[in-house]
Amino acid sequence: MAERAIDTATDVSRTLTEVSDALQAAVGRLSDAITAARQPGMPLSTISAITREAPLASLFVAFLFGVAIGRRR
Repeated sequence: MAERAIDTATDVSRTLTEVSDALQAAVGRLSDAITAARQPGMPLSTISAITREAPLASLFVAFLFGVAIGRRR
């Protein structure tokens, strides 16, 4: 019985390690994608500049976008 418990604990540990590694890899890829999208002339750079210049207008557009998406579902 003790051996089963140890085997189960070992399996859980391996699974958690694999999940953790996969999550770290995904976060790394996402960080790289965000960094690339923030380069000058890229979409996130443009959105950031517009948001800095007109925050209320940007908030209004985001609200309307949210309402449009929310009504579809």
